[in-house]
Amino acid sequence: MNDHGEEQIVFEIGVVVPKSNVKEEKETCDCVETLVDELRRVGLIVQRVSGLSDEFLKLAAPPEILGRSAAKMQMKKPTNIGMDLQFEWDQVDAFVKQPDGSLFSWCERFQCYRHLIYGIVNESDTDIVLKHDGIKFCWEVGESLLQRLESEGIVKLVFPLHDDTKRKKLLRNWALNWWDLTNQPIDEIYSYYGTKVAIYFAFLGRYTTWMLFPAAFAFIMQLVDFGSLQWIVLPVFFVSVILWSVFFFQFWKRKNSALLARWQINYTVGAGQGQKDLGMEWNSHQSPMDLTKGVAMDKKREKQLYQKYEWFGRLMRFRNDAIIILSIICLQLPFELAYAHLYEVIGSDFMKFGLTAIYIFIIQYFTKIGGKISVKLIKYENNENTECRADSLVFGLYFMQSYIGIFYHALLHRNFKTLRQVLIQRLIISEVLDNLLENGLPYLKYKYKKYRAIRNKKKCDKGSSSEKIHFDSRVEKEYLKPEYSASIGEELEDGLFDDFLELALQFGMIMMFACAFPLAFVFAAANNIMEIRTDAFKLLIMLKRPVPRASTTIGAWSNIFQFLIVMSICTNSALLVWLYDSEGKWKIEPGLAAILIMEHILLLIKFGFSRLVPEEPAWVKANRMRNTSQAQDMCSKQLLSSISGGEKACEGPKND
Repeated sequence: MNDHGEEQIVFEIGVVVPKSNVKEEKETCDCVETLVDELRRVGLIVQRVSGLSDEFLKLAAPPEILGRSAAKMQMKKPTNIGMDLQFEWDQVDAFVKQPDGSLFSWCERFQCYRHLIYGIVNESDTDIVLKHDGIKFCWEVGESLLQRLESEGIVKLVFPLHDDTKRKKLLRNWALNWWDLTNQPIDEIYSYYGTKVAIYFAFLGRYTTWMLFPAAFAFIMQLVDFGSLQWIVLPVFFVSVILWSVFFFQFWKRKNSALLARWQINYTVGAGQGQKDLGMEWNSHQSPMDLTKGVAMDKKREKQLYQKYEWFGRLMRFRNDAIIILSIICLQLPFELAYAHLYEVIGSDFMKFGLTAIYIFIIQYFTKIGGKISVKLIKYENNENTECRADSLVFGLYFMQSYIGIFYHALLHRNFKTLRQVLIQRLIISEVLDNLLENGLPYLKYKYKKYRAIRNKKKCDKGSSSEKIHFDSRVEKEYLKPEYSASIGEELEDGLFDDFLELALQFGMIMMFACAFPLAFVFAAANNIMEIRTDAFKLLIMLKRPVPRASTTIGAWSNIFQFLIVMSICTNSALLVWLYDSEGKWKIEPGLAAILIMEHILLLIKFGFSRLVPEEPAWVKANRMRNTSQAQDMCSKQLLSSISGGEKACEGPKND
């Protein structure tokens, strides 16, 4: 919808309430009717849709209503002079529009909707008695109506709705567009899903594009028999892969900066900022800043409070890390020993393949449980960025449980053929299993919810049980679809955690054992090309439209990928130390000194390359400097104008 409201009304928010089976008395107010009236009173467009067992309120808002809500929230938006200023509806032309021509981004619109619907409070002088299905309750003075209805279980869910026009366009140009292997409509994804989802797909597309180089190199190595030169080709491939990864992540930072500049985002939001913006931040402990606010306290007491807060948080982090490490040592090592022993005893390759599949499934299941426990433990830490801390800790758990078995096999067998066989089995099985679970479970959950809804409807309407029941409303179908949530819990992360985790584990697998199985890059490139489409199809068709989050970088995952590069330098150097002979047995050659020198050079390149290639493109920096200069000139003129006006005002009474 444009600023003049010329386009068709787009309903962007859905509210789920149960159907009322009882006619309410005249002296009491039906809570759903009251909610609809209040939503319309604040300017929202409400459409009521009847479902099988629930009723759905579809909400839309004219641009003026969203604009005035943004002004009340004191929302800051970028202006044409490059400064982020508090939004004013009367000065709307001074603010920069989005790439699609709209005034507000999807994240900003969602914040405005939340402010409007949760900002409906009882402004009368007395409590209002509401009723639903014979149950009475009071809507107290100053209380939020929607929060009250949620606590009573009347409002079941508030969720974003898909825009069918934009979704079909994205489905055609993105999910079903197989001609462009890695190119994606990133600007349209940003406009529809917000910054965090758009940044993920931009990273996935750039990562897949860059992976075509090592995949081609590995494919050539597989086709060509280098004979006695094989001992030279592997080190060259190893060095090329490390340089490739270092270059990729440095240039990805430049791409990220360019995207933010193109979307007129002049600030860098932390990974957890999206929760704060949408009112979903959770923390079990207050910071000293909150505790000392408005309280008279001497400096000594304040210093002690800050020290206690700091060291208590560090102690909690140390405790949680110790719990995770000890759990892995005590629980997983015996499991790994049993798996390795069975793998050696079994002679059939088919049985080994099945054993590996069962092993990976069990590991993934228990790791998800460990991830949820880790998130519970993190709640008791004092972290400035809880989301980044959770991503790092949970990935550490997944890292240990995913790779400790491979490290054990590498040290136990000391055989390239066996190690390559284990890598092939784990890579193929993990990719297939992840794709099946990622795309199959949402579909099964939707079908089960749909079946339950139809069955409950038939139980209520016994007379018409023979008739076939259909879902007539699209909003009810969206309500039954699963949410885009993380396996470690919905309270902290969304489904992007699992998507980033899958990429990180894949990156670690192909990088840390690149010399043992170079062809893994080919499998990874093919899988990622498929992953772009399956993830897009999952978001557009199989899941609810996710709640937008305001993160503008990949957050803690950048440090995780950098850690995996360092690990890959160490592991591949260790693999090259034991160059295999014709029988496949590893042995130490005189080239050990050369390999150690190469390792140190690669580590030096890894940590020094960031100073060679700037993270911000020159044109982005020039635009930022120009905007800063314009803002300073504007502020200087306003300051001089106010000073001269104040002096004239002071001189006026003297002349009189």
